[in-house]
Parts: sequence; C-alpha cells; structure tokens
Amino acid sequence: MKSCSTSTKLERKAIEKNRRIHMKSLCFKLASLIPSHYPKEGLSQQDQVDLAAAYIQKLQAKIEGLKEKRDLAMSIDGINKYMRGGMMIGVGSPIIEVRDLGSTLEVVLISGLDRKFTTCDVISVLEEEGVDVVSANFSFTADKVIYIIHSQVTNSRVGFESGRVYQKLKDLVH
Repeated sequence: MKSCSTSTKLERKAIEKNRRIHMKSLCFKLASLIPSHYPKEGLSQQDQVDLAAAYIQKLQAKIEGLKEKRDLAMSIDGINKYMRGGMMIGVGSPIIEVRDLGSTLEVVLISGLDRKFTTCDVISVLEEEGVDVVSANFSFTADKVIYIIHSQVTNSRVGFESGRVYQKLKDLVH
C-alpha cells in the first residue's frame, strides 16, 4: 500500500514540476513579445507579466482609436462616393461664401474637381462689381478645390452690394 501512495506523490511532483516548467516557458515567451524599448532586465516574473498586461492594454486602446479613425474615414469616403454619384447631401457643392469686411471682401469657394468655371471667371465677376483682387489662392484636397480670394473694394461703398457678388458667383458656378 505504501508503494502506491509513494508513486502517486511522485506523479504529483512530476506533474507540478512540468506545470512550473511550462508556466516559466510561457512567461518567458510573453516577456519576449514586449518591445525592446521597455526595460525588462532585473524585473521579477510577476513584474514582467504586469508589464506585458499594461502593454496589451495600451495596444488595445490603440486598436480602438484606429478603429474609430477607420470608421470615420469609411463614413467620409461613403459620403464622398455618394456625392460623386450625382446626389449632393448635407452641404451642397459648390459652396460659396462671401464675407463683407468693410473695405475688403473675402470669397471662399469650394467646388468639385469637375468644376465648370475657371479662376479667371471668378476674378472677372469680382472686378465687374468694382473690387480689385489682392490675393487669390487655391488648393486641392481629396476631390475638392478650395479657392480663397481677398479683394479690396475700389468703387464707392454706396453702389457696392456683397449680395449681388454672391448671386453672380452662384450663377457662374451653377
């Protein structure tokens, strides 16, 4: 009977020893996955596991942030595809904004790449209404062209109407 209990004790010792060896190798494997810029030397096994857990949580937060960015980009891309299909939603295209700033006039015009007008056409409209263009800039972003034109009112303010400029630009771009 004694030999039976001794053999079960030896089996349990061997099983426990194998479990510890397996756990040690798993901890080593986990610690090896932590990037090298994290200090791992001199840390206990528990500290290495804690470091790995913190690193995993940081990665999970980063993944969530990237998923949110992807979802936002996909929704914007979906809107752009919807807009390119001929249907305009939300803010229509092109967008015209005329800001009367006293003796200066600022025009912001946002249109698609398939615009039916040129920058010269826009400047001509402004000059017809009695303003001198001081600066005209444009930039391309994705599938839009953004124009920003600063101008100085040259005619007397009595005959100048920013609403008329807006209407003429609207007629031009549509």
